[in-house]
Amino acid sequence: MKNKNKKSNQPIDPITQEFSSYESAAEFWDSHDTTHYLDDFEDVVVEDTKLNNRIFEIEIDEDVAAALSLQARKDGVSIKSLVSQLLRQQLPPAA
Repeated sequence: MKNKNKKSNQPIDPITQEFSSYESAAEFWDSHDTTHYLDDFEDVVVEDTKLNNRIFEIEIDEDVAAALSLQARKDGVSIKSLVSQLLRQQLPPAA
């Protein structure tokens, strides 16, 4: 039996117990509002997790991006590695 959307009283599709692929899960959630399923969600406790590879996006001037790209190519390294190296040289060591 389908639940009803409390605001519009429209039927809500049940969540599939197990999706056959990441793509089918993505299709489901792309076409459904997660706020209709809050009662189905469970809290998850994650312990002893170290996040090593975070991705940060920052805006930089176009000329700086070009210079980084050129220098990285000259050094034979990725832009990520070059930027990390340059930041480490300019920042005090983390505690």
